[in-house]
Amino acid sequence: FCLMAVPGKVAAFRLPPLPTVGEIIRLFRLKAQKQLSQNFLLDLRLTDKIVRQAGELKNAHVCEVGPGPGGITRSILSAGVEQLLLIEKDARFVPGLQMLSEAAPGKVCIVHGDILTYKMEKAFPKHLKKNWEDEPPDIHIIGNLPFSVSTPLIIKWLENVSQKDGPFIYGRTQLTLTFQKEVAERLTANPGGKQRSRLSIMSQHLCTVENCFVIPGQAFVPKPKVDVAVVHFTPLVQPKIQQPFKLVEKVVQSVFQFRRKYCFRGIETLFPESGRLKRTEQLMMTADVDPTLRPFQLSMSHFRNLCNTYRKMCDEDPSLFAYSYREELRQRKKTRNLLKSTSQPKQTEEENQL
Repeated sequence: FCLMAVPGKVAAFRLPPLPTVGEIIRLFRLKAQKQLSQNFLLDLRLTDKIVRQAGELKNAHVCEVGPGPGGITRSILSAGVEQLLLIEKDARFVPGLQMLSEAAPGKVCIVHGDILTYKMEKAFPKHLKKNWEDEPPDIHIIGNLPFSVSTPLIIKWLENVSQKDGPFIYGRTQLTLTFQKEVAERLTANPGGKQRSRLSIMSQHLCTVENCFVIPGQAFVPKPKVDVAVVHFTPLVQPKIQQPFKLVEKVVQSVFQFRRKYCFRGIETLFPESGRLKRTEQLMMTADVDPTLRPFQLSMSHFRNLCNTYRKMCDEDPSLFAYSYREELRQRKKTRNLLKSTSQPKQTEEENQL
């Protein structure tokens, strides 16, 4: 459902005096739930700083993910946005957000729902749509994400970028999100960096990714064990690897499966056991990748060549893409266990006869 205050326009918008975020937390007896990895940001100077990373928000349409007690929400409204969509999974926060909605007539829509399942295709007015090649639309997604949601959500949105659907049906919608500092370092890591990972390739081949600044853990209530970083994403006009998302994901996951070994070891897992060595050598030779490089040393052009070559091999053998290394290991283990259980009774029979 969507809650919206009575429409009304004001020339220069300013929030009226309101209880502080801390007072809202006390008023509605809100407590961060550990199982939802909730951490509140009460310092409005920091919430203002997060919102500034999104760019010019005057008259923009913004979706805030997981507003909680509404710290960042206040900063977004103070930036003079046209419309603000709040998506909050935890119903305990809705009354406090409704108070903010009433203080900004006609500007706020509150949706009690889960961002992982919410249909973003209809979240904004159609007239805001822009062509992919144009400048980004006047639409922004901002959020202080719970740690448990941040990685699956950014992977989901990166797939949306690849397919130009979800929040990217409107064009190259920009994202400004918080992550654990270590995750942010992975998202922005360069080749050779110790944090270079699957996330680095999946995000950087589709977006310009900027690690904006770090917020110390003690700024949050309750204090998390780690620091938090703010990351800004702008989808690229042309992805650096022009292959389907699932294919790129499969190649990248395989390469990083054995992170400390030579990249040859991970690339092997793209192929069934029969003919594995020959096909791996063929892929690496055609892609011009040194098999003794470690996964984190591979550049974006290495991954582009690997994905393009693997795609050609899949086109020649359509069963190849469906192959799963993990499934093959499971089946092998299952067969071994089956052989053990069937051979055991025979052994005892022979022993009895003896």
